[in-house]
Amino acid sequence: MQLSSRSIALSSVFAALHVVLYSLSFGLWRNWAIYLEPIEGIVLGPWAGFTAALIGSIVGRMIKPIDFWMFGIIAEPLGVLASGFLAKGKWKPVMGIYAFMLLAYFIHPLGRWLPLWTILDILLALILIYPVAKISKNLYDNVQRLPASVLISFIGTVTDALTRVFLLIPVGLYTFFGMTDEVVLDIFIAGAIYSYIEDVQVIAVSFLVGVPLLLALRRIPGLKYPLS
Repeated sequence: MQLSSRSIALSSVFAALHVVLYSLSFGLWRNWAIYLEPIEGIVLGPWAGFTAALIGSIVGRMIKPIDFWMFGIIAEPLGVLASGFLAKGKWKPVMGIYAFMLLAYFIHPLGRWLPLWTILDILLALILIYPVAKISKNLYDNVQRLPASVLISFIGTVTDALTRVFLLIPVGLYTFFGMTDEVVLDIFIAGAIYSYIEDVQVIAVSFLVGVPLLLALRRIPGLKYPLS
């Protein structure tokens, strides 16, 4: 697939925005780029969105390094990828991501030991994948369906969180960082509380900013999204 110069320019703008939002982040368990992830996926599509988020997350962490840099570099692009697929009405790739990561999580002894309530938003997102994909089909051609982008935002954000959980537990990064089971439990409890707060914030931002932004982009002559 070839992208026009306008499409490449728009992808570059989103990558730059990703860097800026990451760099300016404070007060969140993740970072402000989570507000951009769903829009990246919806506008750029799964593949161009994934690429823009990957570039943005890498550059952002080069500018503002953190100890756990590997989590976001992988999680943020996958959140965008999931949003892009759902916006095109494609549920199978997203379901595959969730099935693989959740199966690995529950197979792991630590995953079975940790409280189930800490991943309730992930389980809810799993249930919503199929109906949201069906509702979002032809999202770009039907203005009345644009509010469905709010649900896409929720699933995309939760996909980011699921990826971090997958890297921490099944992949075993918690052992790499020398964390005991008790430390992981504390992280999960605190992380779940912050994550649920962020879920609500993302939904609110998507409704108040994301939907109007998508409506505005539709009015740009010659711009047809998704780009990929």
